[in-house]
Amino acid sequence: MTKMADNGSSVEIVEGCRLPVLRKNQEHEDEWPLAEILSVKEVSSRKLFYVHYIDFNKRLDEWVTGDRLDMKKLQFPKKEAKTPTKNGLPGSRPSSPEREVKRKVETVPLATQVPPATPVPSLPSSAEASQASVFPAVRETTTFKAREDHEPISSLTTNGTARRLIPPQPGRKRKANCGGTDEDSQDSSDGIPTAPRMTGSLVSDRSHDDIVTRMKNIECIELGRHRLKPWYFSPYPQELTALPILYLCEFCLKYLKSLKCLQRHLTKCNLRHPPGNEIYRKGTISFFEIDGRKNKTYSQNLCLLAKCFLDHKTLYYDTDPFLFYVMTEYDSKGFHIVGYFSKEKESTEDYNVACILTLPPYQRRGYGKLLIEFSYELSKVEGKTGTPEKPLSDLGLLSYRSYWSQTILEILMDLKPDNGERPQITINEISEITSVKKEDVISTLQYLNLINYYKGQYILTLSEDIVEGHERAMQKRHLRIDPKCLHFTPKDWSKRGKW
Repeated sequence: MTKMADNGSSVEIVEGCRLPVLRKNQEHEDEWPLAEILSVKEVSSRKLFYVHYIDFNKRLDEWVTGDRLDMKKLQFPKKEAKTPTKNGLPGSRPSSPEREVKRKVETVPLATQVPPATPVPSLPSSAEASQASVFPAVRETTTFKAREDHEPISSLTTNGTARRLIPPQPGRKRKANCGGTDEDSQDSSDGIPTAPRMTGSLVSDRSHDDIVTRMKNIECIELGRHRLKPWYFSPYPQELTALPILYLCEFCLKYLKSLKCLQRHLTKCNLRHPPGNEIYRKGTISFFEIDGRKNKTYSQNLCLLAKCFLDHKTLYYDTDPFLFYVMTEYDSKGFHIVGYFSKEKESTEDYNVACILTLPPYQRRGYGKLLIEFSYELSKVEGKTGTPEKPLSDLGLLSYRSYWSQTILEILMDLKPDNGERPQITINEISEITSVKKEDVISTLQYLNLINYYKGQYILTLSEDIVEGHERAMQKRHLRIDPKCLHFTPKDWSKRGKW
């Protein structure tokens, strides 16, 4: 699009330009954040611009008209040095000997990493921490004595006010209180965290230079009684992405190009629930376990749908090494998908979740925590501790932080004094009770600012604000997993050949 600049010369907006763009904000006043132009197209003699708002989540990217662009502050893209090409295409990833579509389809950006534990002064090693005594949750003021047979990591006291037992160590950054944004999740330690191994049917996408995968390619998805507006790119067949609506069978997740095709499909589709074994049912909530090898088409279609709402991920068509746990809501028409998580059949890193998603119509209703709680219930049956695969999405990160905080605080506040002695518990014991990996237990305690260092031992101090906040949160948490309703027998996949 060519417009006149202030000096009378003509300028052309091209991909890579940056300038303020009017963003329609329903909650606050309209604003003009800086945005990058990712694509330009002409529709009915009018130019449209696909923009990404800098420092905003990509789910807010959109097509805008020229009248929403502030041309006075136009910034042209900087020229960059040429980078080596692979397979003849800049920034492309090496292809396998097999057809690339069979291996993977490149996609977009997603996630914020759950922070590694921020070190408190001279924090014991994992072996020592596993034996360290942790905090008692008590309301009245009392004097605590450390166990002599264990290295203490914290003894907890609440007396109505938060009290700092020792001045913060010089140069040490403290975690923000619970409820922070993604910025709070950055690693505050001086060391560089080691990147975890990426696995999963959807794994972290490390190539962000493909302009096509940075743009939403689907306008709308109709899934049962819901119409969903995708947040991110998903590699559905290209001929379907130009349609105003993509239709999905809500039971088998097959994608179709028209309502007529969907109606014809429904006359032949016998499914009324996800294919697989129902391993949990309480009230209207059910969980189904789907084997990625036995139900390959369903698993691939589930990943395509999930990719619409997960960023920084690459879709893998090889679903054989994964199990998918789909949560549904039951009514007279069948079992309707609410969300899911996937996990590796064998994980050397103790991952109990590879990808996790609650579909947008069911978000902010407690289903995300229910999925997380279910994943840990499976770990309890397996006799293992588990952790989610990182990086997590921004929403996934918040959900896990909240779940870990509530789960650990629930245990601490249930502790009772033993014969008048201060109640104590170890990191190992918390991990064994909850199946939450020790590293996540420690990082959560640090995130909540519960750990203090006093007279050579670690003390956990629960303030009245944390106690009251936890009680309010638990009153709102109506959905819980009932272990008695779980019918699950773990399999030893190491002895099952290629699954």
